[in-house]
Amino acid sequence: QVQLVESGGGLVQPGGSLRLSCAASGIIFSIYTMGWYRQAPGQQRDLVAIITSGGTTNHVDSVKGRFTISRDNAKSTVYLQMNSLKPEDTAVYYCYAGRGGRGSWGQGTQVTVSS
Repeated sequence: QVQLVESGGGLVQPGGSLRLSCAASGIIFSIYTMGWYRQAPGQQRDLVAIITSGGTTNHVDSVKGRFTISRDNAKSTVYLQMNSLKPEDTAVYYCYAGRGGRGSWGQGTQVTVSS
């Protein structure tokens, strides 16, 4: 059974940084595409960044230059380093693991950017 456990969320002031982690179990982590999505109140869940099994990354325009997705296959963990945070980054952040058209979600971690 796939299990994805996010951590690292919290309250941060504008301009601050956070690093989210997602620890995976129940899968051969290294062959999965991993991603981070976010959902603000009343909004749909949107892609933030993905990283393929080969390490290729893609970040949406709104976070390019501020956020960085990375993975550690030895630890079965994917990270999202978030710098220069803005109030509009406030959302629940979800980890995603996908392969062959099927995917699994974590439970989410709240990120709040406010002074």
